[in-house]
Amino acid sequence: MSKKEIIYVGDPMCSWCWGFSPVIKKIKSDYRNWVTISLIVGGLRTGTGEIMDEPMKEYIRHHWESVKTTTGQPFNFDFFERDDFVYDTLPSCKAVVAFRDKQPDKVFEYFDALQNAFYARNRDITSPSVLAEIASEFGVDADEFLALFNSEDIGFLTPFDFQFARDNGVSGFPSVLLRTSNDFIRLATGYQPFEAIVHDLETWILEDS
Repeated sequence: MSKKEIIYVGDPMCSWCWGFSPVIKKIKSDYRNWVTISLIVGGLRTGTGEIMDEPMKEYIRHHWESVKTTTGQPFNFDFFERDDFVYDTLPSCKAVVAFRDKQPDKVFEYFDALQNAFYARNRDITSPSVLAEIASEFGVDADEFLALFNSEDIGFLTPFDFQFARDNGVSGFPSVLLRTSNDFIRLATGYQPFEAIVHDLETWILEDS
């Protein structure tokens, strides 16, 4: 395995990250035997207690419609009938960090399952019980997952992902960083189709291989 690393920075409740899901799946499928591929959560909108009002609904709906048109990813717009939803991405980010601790080899699959649940099936992935239920689909005991999710360790570790993203100049999600030793190259900031990044990605992979 190469010492090179592809680092995907996303947020489970970032609609453009949902749009990017087929792209990161293809990257994992095509290059997992060439380089290490890691997942970092970026913390799109964490710690808010603000209930989603009508202007915010319209703002988010606009993004969802753009992602759907651009990428073809499915969306369930019944989400906007919710009256008391708090769009806080911290719980789902914590859940990814907790799952990564339990089953690092399946963290991308869990991340994708959270996105699918939220965007395509209108499930509330700010709910710890929903997050644990989805983890259980990957063989993780729901009670054990909830204990880890609520632990001080995960509460402490999750902001390190956010800080890593900031320290490495990530200004939007999804982002893809390429690391060789301590040198970083930014492959993509924001949604990009696979065809737009494959040349630069393969050139980097083959350099000094």
